[in-house]
Amino acid sequence: MPVGPTELIIIGLIIVLLFGAKRLPDTARAIGRSLRIFKSETTKLRDDEDSSKAAPAAPAPPVAASEAQPITGQVMTEAERIRRLEEENARLRASQSAGVPHDAHRG
Repeated sequence: MPVGPTELIIIGLIIVLLFGAKRLPDTARAIGRSLRIFKSETTKLRDDEDSSKAAPAAPAPPVAASEAQPITGQVMTEAERIRRLEEENARLRASQSAGVPHDAHRG
């Protein structure tokens, strides 16, 4: 059953009565933004799926020996890396809650 012009006018009047004429432009803008965001996200998902199907996962480039080991020359265990990352994460969260930019700690 198609919706005719009379039904659209009635629906429009009901919407104006429910929301009021002052709030309709803000509501329409919010709906438009939401639809734009939704469309861009679904496009990104579709592009990600297409790129993953088109190109098989390439192996990660080899890491240079200087990057793989800490400056001291000792080999870090996985537990040590996890601990350091957790410490960095905690420090960044603390600086964020204190309002300090995260680059301020690096020198």
